[in-house]
Amino acid sequence: MSSPESPGSGVPGTYIQRTAKAPLMVGLPARGKSYIVKKLKRYLNWLGYLTRIFNVGNRRRTKTAAEQFAHKDNEPNHNSKFFDPDNSHAKAFRDQLAMDSLDELIHWLNVEHGQVAIHDATNSTRDRRRMILDRCQREPNLSVLFVESICDDQSVIRHNVRMKLMSPDYINMDPADARRDFLARLRNYERAYQPLGAWEERRDVQYCKIINVGKKIIANNIQGYLAGQCVFYLMNMNLARRQFWITRHGESLDNNSGQIGGDASLTQKGRIYAEALTSFVGEQRAIFEANSGTSSNSPILLPGLSRSSSLANRPYQPPKFSVWTSMLRRTIETVEQFDPVAYDIRHIRALNEIYAGSCEGMTYKEIQGKFPAEFAARQANKLYYRYPGMGGESYADVIQRLSPLIVELERTTHSALIVTHNAMTRTLLAYMMDIPTTMMTTMDVPLHTVYCVEPKPFGNECRQYRFNFESCQFELVEDD
Repeated sequence: MSSPESPGSGVPGTYIQRTAKAPLMVGLPARGKSYIVKKLKRYLNWLGYLTRIFNVGNRRRTKTAAEQFAHKDNEPNHNSKFFDPDNSHAKAFRDQLAMDSLDELIHWLNVEHGQVAIHDATNSTRDRRRMILDRCQREPNLSVLFVESICDDQSVIRHNVRMKLMSPDYINMDPADARRDFLARLRNYERAYQPLGAWEERRDVQYCKIINVGKKIIANNIQGYLAGQCVFYLMNMNLARRQFWITRHGESLDNNSGQIGGDASLTQKGRIYAEALTSFVGEQRAIFEANSGTSSNSPILLPGLSRSSSLANRPYQPPKFSVWTSMLRRTIETVEQFDPVAYDIRHIRALNEIYAGSCEGMTYKEIQGKFPAEFAARQANKLYYRYPGMGGESYADVIQRLSPLIVELERTTHSALIVTHNAMTRTLLAYMMDIPTTMMTTMDVPLHTVYCVEPKPFGNECRQYRFNFESCQFELVEDD
């Protein structure tokens, strides 16, 4: 049986009673709370926890009562006066919005079998947090974790303010007026802000503080596997600007014969791809480093951020670029022409292809003929189907195998190329692009195709390049 906080199967009718988790955000505006929330949701959903975000700001923008309130005062409902802590009517209304969102969150956990529900709001006063805790304590199977984002890096704050001015609150508003209004809103929040601390500690409340996007973490009374996983994941975040290139190995002898698994070498066609990949990645690396300024003394932060004082004092180091492969011959041969002086090359067992157990070395036609029940079971549920025999794996097993590597990727501050296999490529792209795991197992990830994933403020962007053997060039695949 699964542990009390283990990921569910996601198959209707198979849920067991579990303790639900509610991460509750805390912090001033423009401190990266929504950025953290989206990353955490993506990670937990990928691990198999049914996770959803409940954003109080979105509720405020769409709620009819908020529009009526704005009309009464003849001001937009997002005007800075609405966030004035001395405006008792507005404060009561904001608290009610937060509690309505919390009630919706609890209903989703209880009725719709959710497992993790994230309350995305400022929750920046003890009074608000007391109200939240009192409500959550009425739910016997609900465990609360406050997550506070603190940032005093002015370059990051300035960047976040620019992002805030693109929000629905400021559509069709003069940019200068929008900036003045948001800064006034921010000052109102700062007047009333009460960070997590002694009050929560006396009540044994679970919390973690994320300071300057993971540079420092303070954790209090963290209990349970899932809370620990959340804190560990969040402490490895960074805002470094980098690219992750992901590709399958070049064509192998087993690809030609249709056999799965094994440890075959590349074909001549696969070796041509390997040579072309080496040149292409080198060219793309040079372009990215030139555009990012990483060949000079500047940091590779998200666009618009200036060099922080802590980075300014560090001696210049040439930018790193990692190349990761599995331990299998076909991926190692694909990167043989990469210069080990220019690239940090590692061979990692966690990137090995999904292990097919007793079906290793067989074709799918042979499996259907020899093990028709197994073949049908795999077709019915590829995510949780586990190959028979010693060491046979499922896609769900692969996710667990890759989870430490995902944390390492999040921790990495430089670009990387990952050369791996069919199931691994699907699983990595599902995490990076927030693709549901139920869709992951049928993704088309052809040979001789490389994906470039680049972290951005609002999520990751992905470009796909396909190698043309006639022209010996990589061609950008346009979106459908």
